[in-house]
Amino acid sequence: MKQTLTLFICLISMSMFAQSVSTYDLTCESRVNPIGLDVAIPRFTWKIAATGRNVMQTAYAIRVATSPEFSKKTIVWESGKTNSDESVLQAYGGPALQSGQKYYWQVKVWNNQAQESGWSTTAFWQMALLNPSAELSAQWISSGIKADTAYGVVPQFRKQFTANKKIKSAVAYITAKGLYEAQINRQRVGNAYLTPGWTSYNNRLLYQTYDVTDLLKQGKNAIGVSLANGWFRGEIGWEKKTAFYGKETALLCQINITYADGKTETIISDGSWKVSTGPMLASEIYDGEIYDARQEKEGWATASYDDKNWLPVVVKDFSKKILFSSNHELITKHETFRPVKVLTTPKGEKVLDFGQNLVGWVQMKVSGKAGDKIVLSHAEVLDKKGGLYFDNLRNAQAQDTYILKGQGTETFEPHFTFHGFRYVRVEGIQEALNPENFTAIALYSDMKPTGSFECSDPMVNQLQKNIQWGQKGNFLDVPTDCPQRDERLGWTGDAEVFSRTAAFNFNVNNFFSKWLKDVAADQDANGSIPFVIPNILKGTFFGNPIGAAGWSDAGIIIPWNMYLVYGDKRVVEEQYPSMKAYHSYVRKAAKNDLWNAGFQFGDWLSYRVDDSKGLIGQKSAVTDNYLVAQCFYAYNTELMIKAARLLGKTEEVKDYEALLERIRKAFQQEFMTANGRLISETQTAYILALQFDMLPEELRPQALERLVSNIKSYSYHLTTGFLGTPFLTPVLTRFGRTDVAYRLLLQDTYPSWLYPIKMGATTVWERWDSMKPDSTFQDPSMTSFNHYAYGAIGDWMYRDVAGLDVDEEGAGYKKIIIRPHLSSELSSAKASLNTNYGLVSSGWKVAPKEINFMLEIPANTSATVYLPTRNIPDIEEGGRPISSDFKILGIEGEYTKLQVGSGKYEFKVRK
Repeated sequence: MKQTLTLFICLISMSMFAQSVSTYDLTCESRVNPIGLDVAIPRFTWKIAATGRNVMQTAYAIRVATSPEFSKKTIVWESGKTNSDESVLQAYGGPALQSGQKYYWQVKVWNNQAQESGWSTTAFWQMALLNPSAELSAQWISSGIKADTAYGVVPQFRKQFTANKKIKSAVAYITAKGLYEAQINRQRVGNAYLTPGWTSYNNRLLYQTYDVTDLLKQGKNAIGVSLANGWFRGEIGWEKKTAFYGKETALLCQINITYADGKTETIISDGSWKVSTGPMLASEIYDGEIYDARQEKEGWATASYDDKNWLPVVVKDFSKKILFSSNHELITKHETFRPVKVLTTPKGEKVLDFGQNLVGWVQMKVSGKAGDKIVLSHAEVLDKKGGLYFDNLRNAQAQDTYILKGQGTETFEPHFTFHGFRYVRVEGIQEALNPENFTAIALYSDMKPTGSFECSDPMVNQLQKNIQWGQKGNFLDVPTDCPQRDERLGWTGDAEVFSRTAAFNFNVNNFFSKWLKDVAADQDANGSIPFVIPNILKGTFFGNPIGAAGWSDAGIIIPWNMYLVYGDKRVVEEQYPSMKAYHSYVRKAAKNDLWNAGFQFGDWLSYRVDDSKGLIGQKSAVTDNYLVAQCFYAYNTELMIKAARLLGKTEEVKDYEALLERIRKAFQQEFMTANGRLISETQTAYILALQFDMLPEELRPQALERLVSNIKSYSYHLTTGFLGTPFLTPVLTRFGRTDVAYRLLLQDTYPSWLYPIKMGATTVWERWDSMKPDSTFQDPSMTSFNHYAYGAIGDWMYRDVAGLDVDEEGAGYKKIIIRPHLSSELSSAKASLNTNYGLVSSGWKVAPKEINFMLEIPANTSATVYLPTRNIPDIEEGGRPISSDFKILGIEGEYTKLQVGSGKYEFKVRK
C-alpha cells in the first residue's frame, strides 16, 4: 500500500512538472482567431507561461488542420519538432492555403529546463478570398436615386432569398464605394463601424469577411444594407471638395452558404436587389447626420417586409481588381461616458459636459411628438465666458439632428459620422435635460491596449492619459491629425513623430501595416511621398509630387519602428521598395549630398513670440528648414542602412554607409562654424544635430552646453515644434542632462507639456497655446484640442523615466533593456508593456535608505539591466547579494550592468 501511494505521488509530481510550461495568447498575423485573411503565408505567435526564472524555449511544433479534432485526414501541415527559440511571427510552411477555408492550429513547446508543454488550446483563422476579382461573382450596384448625392440621402438596399436546407456555415463578403452597414434578418452584421474604412480607394479597396451562420435561418431570409458617402464621395478636406474618388457610391455583397449536405449556394448583389430612401436624409463625416424617424421602414431587413414600392437597383461595371481583405483591426465602439455636468451658457444654451474630449458620437433617448426636432452640436472647449467654442471647427457642422416619430421613448445614435467633442449643445428639448438619457460613445480602431505608465506626479499621470486619449481619438482606421474640424487627414508628419509612443500604448502593428500599404500606393512615380495618406490633396499645393523632411519620411521611419517594436521583418520587406524609392527621391533632390532646396515644413509650430504672452522678451525659435531637412536626410539614411542589413542587401549597406558620412560632412560645412556653433541658435537645431550625430564627436559637449544654455534662457521652457520635440528629452538624457529633461517635463507654464493640463485639457493640443493663458484661443483656422503629435514625449516616459526599452539586436523585445533614469522630482515611476512574448514591466520607488526596482521579464526573453550605482555590494535581490545569482556585465558610467533572464525581480540599491 505504501509503495502504491509513493508511486501515485511520484506520478502526480511528474505530471505537475510536465505541465509547468504552457502556451497562451495564440495569434495569427497578430490577431486572435481572425476571420478573413488574404495572407498567403500567415504567421503564428504564442506566449509561454512558465514557473521559475531564466526560462527559454528550445524547440516548438505547430500543427494545422481543417478540423478542430486534428484527425489525420484533416491535418494540413505539421512542422515537426523545430529546434528554435523563436515564438513570434513564425511562418506557415505547408501547402497552398485555400480561399474561404477555416484552419485550426495548435503549438507545443520545449524549454531549457527539460519541460514540454502539451498541445495548446486550439486557435483558428479563416482565409479570405485570395483572388477576389475572380471569386466574387457579385455585381456592383448603385441606387440610381436622384437625391443620392454628396450631402444627400442614404439609400437602403435589400434582397430577399431562401435557404431551403439546413445551413452548416455562411460567410459574407461586403465592401462599398462609400460606407456601409448591413443587417441580416434585422440583426446587425459584425460590430465594426465606418466600414470598409479609408484607403487609397483607387488603388486599394478593402472588403470585410463575416461569419453570418448564426444570422441565417432555414427558409426565407433578407439582407439589408445602408450606403453612405463617407470618405469616398462626401466632403473631404478644407476646400469643401466632394466626390474625390467618384460621383457614385456602390455596394458589393456576396454570401457563400454551405449546407449540411455539403452543397453550396451563393447570394450576390445584382439586378434583383431593390433600393429605397430611408430615414437618413444626410450623413456626412464632417457635418453629421440628419435622421427623420418618421421615414423609417419598419422591418425593411426582414423577409416578411413588403418591398413592392421599392425601386430596382442599377448594376455598375466597376472593377474588382483593386479589392483586398481587411487584415487589420476595424473601428469599433469602446468607452462610454455619461455627462458629468449639465450647463447653461450665458446665451441660455443647454450643454452637456462629458468630462473627456473624445471621438465618436452621442446616443440619446427622447420622447415627444412626431416632427419634434432635436439638434446636437459638438464642441471641444468652452470660451472664457462659458460659451461653446465652434470657430475651430471651420466648415465642419458637427451636428446630429433627430426628428421624432412620436412613438414613446425613442433611441437615436448616428451611423456614418464621428465628432471630436467634450461638450454637446442640445436644442429642441424644452424641459431640463436628464443626464441619464445621453451617453457619449468612443469610437476608434480596435487596437488592443498594451502599455501603461504611472509615476508619483499626478499631472504627469494626466499627461499620459491625455496622450492615450489623443491616440484613441485620431486612430480611426487612419492616423489623422485631428478629429473635429474639416480636415481629419492622415498627415504623415504627425504619424511619424508619434509612432513609437503609439506602439507603447496600443498594438498598432496591423494598423500601421495597413496604412503603410496606402503610403506605397499613393507614392508618386518620382518616389516622393505625399503629406497626407490617403492623398486627397491632389490638385492643391500640398498635393504636388514633392517630399518634405519629417513628413514624407514616415515611409521609412514607421516601417523600421514596427520592426523594432514587434519584430515584424515582413513589414520592412514589403515596404522596402517604397522606402528605397523615397530615399532615392531625396538623394536626387540633394545637390552634393545637401538637401537644401524645395518646400519644407521645418520644425512646424515651434515657439513664436507673437503666439502668447508667456515669455515676454524672448525671441522666436525659428530653425533653418534646410538644417532640419539635412538632419532627417541623415536619419533616413541611417535607417536605410539598418533595413538593408536586416534584408541582407550587403552592397546597398555599403552605399548608404558611405552616403551617410558625406551627408554629415555636408551638414558641417553648410550649417556649422568651426567651433561648433550652428547657424540656427535654437533648441531644435542642437537637438537634431546631437540626435543624429551630425557633429564631430569632440564638438558634441559644447553643443550640449549651447542647448542647455538656450533652455535656461527661456526659463526652462521648451521652444520646439513637431520635429524637435520628440528628441528633446531623449537627447538630454543620452548626453547626461536628465535633470534638465525632468525640469522640462514638469514645467507647467506655457510653453510646456503640463501647461494644457493646468488649463483643463484631457487630450494633447495641436499648439502649445491652443488656449492662451488668458483663456482666449489661438488662430481658429488651425487650433485643434485633440492632436497627438506633442504626445511623443510618451516614448521618453516609457523608455527613460521608467527605463523600459528594446535592444535593437533583439527586435520585438526578444532582448530587453531596463535602464531607468531617476530624478529627485519623482519618488516613483513604473511602466509595463504587453509584448509578443508577454508582459514586461519596470518600476522604481525611492525609500529613505534605498531605491527599489521592480522588474518582470517574460519567458523566452532576456534583459540587460542597468542599476544606478557603481558599487556592486550596494545591490541586493531578494535579500541576497547579486554577485551570487546574476551575471554582472560590468560598470557603465554610473550604472552596474546585469544580465537577467525571465522572471520577477526586486532589486534594492542602497543610497
